[in-house]
Amino acid sequence: MVESRGGDVDIQLKESYARLYKEGTENIPPDLWQSCLTSKELKVKPKSANIAGLQLADLIAYPSRREILHEKGLLPAEGKTFSDEICNILNKNKYLRNPHSGEIWGYGKKLLP
Repeated sequence: MVESRGGDVDIQLKESYARLYKEGTENIPPDLWQSCLTSKELKVKPKSANIAGLQLADLIAYPSRREILHEKGLLPAEGKTFSDEICNILNKNKYLRNPHSGEIWGYGKKLLP
């Protein structure tokens, strides 16, 4: 489930989800996606629905996004914020790491075009 962004963006996101579900990716076959996802179709809800899980996802995703863009020199630093605490937890305990080097970049953190 995702929050609606409106119009064409929602349609593109639904199409991408359906393609992922049906075809998988270069690294993950469709049967693995299908065994983990609960639906063939992406559910899109308006922000006004105020769904707790989507609010929680925002609390995690926004700081993570800002940190990644800052690390790549695409955003200036904000100074000390509560977001730093969230990013510290993600960096310490949550991001996938290279099993040999422990590196997060390219494993748990990626900057996609």
